[in-house]
Amino acid sequence: MPAPVWSPDAWIVFAAKTARTFCYGFLGILLPVYLSELGAGAGLVGLTVSLTLAASALLTWAVRRPAERHGARAALLALAALSLGAAALLLLARAPWLVVLAAMLGNVAVGAGETGPFLTLEQVVVSRAVARERLPFALSLYNLIGYAAAGVGAAVTALLSAPALFAVFAAGALVQMAAYAGLGGASRPAARRSLPLSALPSAPVIRRLAALFALDSLAGGFVLQSLVAYWLYVRWGLRLESLGVIFFAAQALTALSLLAAAPLARRIGLVNTMVFTHLVSNVFLVAMALAPSAAAAVGLLLARQLLSQMDVPTRQAYVMSVVEDHERESAATATNLSRTIAQALTPTVTGWVMQAVAVSAPFVLGGGLKIVYDLLLYATFRKVKPRAAA
Repeated sequence: MPAPVWSPDAWIVFAAKTARTFCYGFLGILLPVYLSELGAGAGLVGLTVSLTLAASALLTWAVRRPAERHGARAALLALAALSLGAAALLLLARAPWLVVLAAMLGNVAVGAGETGPFLTLEQVVVSRAVARERLPFALSLYNLIGYAAAGVGAAVTALLSAPALFAVFAAGALVQMAAYAGLGGASRPAARRSLPLSALPSAPVIRRLAALFALDSLAGGFVLQSLVAYWLYVRWGLRLESLGVIFFAAQALTALSLLAAAPLARRIGLVNTMVFTHLVSNVFLVAMALAPSAAAAVGLLLARQLLSQMDVPTRQAYVMSVVEDHERESAATATNLSRTIAQALTPTVTGWVMQAVAVSAPFVLGGGLKIVYDLLLYATFRKVKPRAAA
């Protein structure tokens, strides 16, 4: 059956996304600083980010089969319950390893965007809740809401104490659970039979996309929001209050840029939008390493954020549009899992690079690899068009 023009399930997902990413907005800034105040150095902060991403990858892999067999609703409810447990642990934690464990259980986002099991399931629900021609706009709105909510979350970092913010995280998990309980038809599986990736007709395309997205995320692991916040804190001496304002502005610019993603994709295509905007943003990323002052570093960060995430909704729409409906869980899982695993590898290395080479070196490494990804993506997929609407 063709998707409805716009079903209520899309709005339910948007509500859950708002509650979750609002909390991620302050947690991504608070946790590295909180760990530093508990005595953790750059190495442990980097390891924490890697472990958090590794746990996210494991959860992404674990939810695929249950979602294919029973639908996304039950899996999303279970993930929200884990977030509630993580919030309770943070309220009780006074040791760095307990903070790390809570971040792993709660699938806390450590970058400007979001990867992991929530995104994997929600993008499938949205793709089934709207007509295919509306999908780029729907996913742009989905990501815009997330970045806007994260920006507001970042802004409240300096207004509340750590325990109060952890309590807000608990409340956000409860809101998610209430939202997911109302999911309907779009959260149900397309087919009861679960097939391995190798048996799917679109397996070659999915594998190539997963490999390229892994390269992008491997590079992105050098410059995750938590590590950028740590860099600004250590390199330029910016305090928590300033970091909250900076990342609020960064998320706000990102959210505004997403309004242009769908119209631009209609004019020049999904792949061109993904590549061209991302390529320019990575030039700004490399330039951050050469910034002569805190003001210049922040200015380049904001310029990058204005372009760097326009590829997100177009990438998600492209993945959902080049496969059949019954392949969407597998495609979303494979591409998000590859991204999360790859992203988990570099933060620990980043901590070492910051200590042993230069505190700004990760921006050159990350930006350079991302430029390679952009060129490879364009060369590989510029002629692979989305499927016609059903």
